[in-house]
This record gives sequence, structure tokens and C-alpha cells, in this order.
Amino acid sequence: MAGKEVSLRCACGKITGTALDISPNAGCRLVCYCGDCQAFARFLGRLDIMDEWGGTDLFQFAPARLRLSSSDTLSCLRLSEKGMYRWYCGECKTPLGNTLTPSVPFVGIIHSIMDFGGDASARDATLGKPIGYAGAEAASGALPAERRAKPWRAIARALRLVAKWWLTNAGSPSPFFDASRAPRATPRILTPDERRSLAHP
Repeated sequence: MAGKEVSLRCACGKITGTALDISPNAGCRLVCYCGDCQAFARFLGRLDIMDEWGGTDLFQFAPARLRLSSSDTLSCLRLSEKGMYRWYCGECKTPLGNTLTPSVPFVGIIHSIMDFGGDASARDATLGKPIGYAGAEAASGALPAERRAKPWRAIARALRLVAKWWLTNAGSPSPFFDASRAPRATPRILTPDERRSLAHP
């Protein structure tokens, strides 16, 4: 059964696009509470993308299924020299998603770029409910017990999917890296002091 097309749009409309053939089985939905994801939200001044415990809702899928408009507002952050590539709109600071190196066919799209019209039930129907919760040790406040369990199911699914995407060359074309595997926006790399300043207060 074919998946759905999901519209993508940043808050200011400078970056738009489509995620193709999306279904619960096409990717891996999880909520990440790690310090790096929280630091990214603080860097952008977008604490609203996190839940009450500091979690970011992500859907991991193949980059080749993602279409983004060409925009000079596409921006990139790395929290360290070897950190993930974290993509966002430089105009409105809407986070788009996270990628590893260009050779790893993986993108974790952040819920804030997906346009479900504010309908949480439509998001659940299209993406499935989260199958894991990562980085629980960095969560704020009293995280519910069911969210503190190790996300073995999500890890296993993600590994299987990345292996499949690698074998099928589903990392190319990528909206984030060009044919030479260079990032489409020069990453800003934080200094150690800048990274520390974004730690949870």
C-alpha cells in the first residue's frame, strides 16, 4: 500500500517541500530527549518544538524521499566539529531535520516542518505513534516510566531501514548535500564554550 505525501513548510514559508510515500512502516518515529537536540532548540530560540520534558518528535526516513524548495535561507548547524548536521530555516528558525554524513542515507525530520494543520491525530495516522524514546537521562522533570525504557525497538528498526536505504541508494539525491557530497549550506560549527552555553540551565 502506497504511503502519503506530507507537505513541508517552515513558519515564514521560505522553505517548502514534500515528503514522499510516508507511512508508519516507511520510517521510524521517536522522541529524543538528548542534550544535543535540546541544545539545537535553544540555539534556534524555539523551545516550543520540545514537549514538556524537553523531547523533540522526529521521523527518520530516506533522504531521497524528501523534496525541498531551493532557498537561500537553508542553514546548517553542527554542535561540534564531528556533530550531526542540523538543518533549519535561517529566516524564521524553524528546524527541519538532522543528518549524519552524506554517505549515511538517513534524515530525522522534525515535526515542526511537517504540515498536518495542527491535527495530532492526522500526524499519528500518517507516521504512526512513537515507537521509542531516546536520551531519557537528559529529560527535564519527571519523565513518565514508559518513556524511560531503552529504545531497543526503535534502534533495531532504524538500523534495518538504514541498511535497506544504503543498499537501494535511497540517500541520493539529497536536499541537504550536492552531487559532490558537499553540504548545500556551510555549517556553523559551535565552539566548546558556545555549546556549553546551550546546556540545560
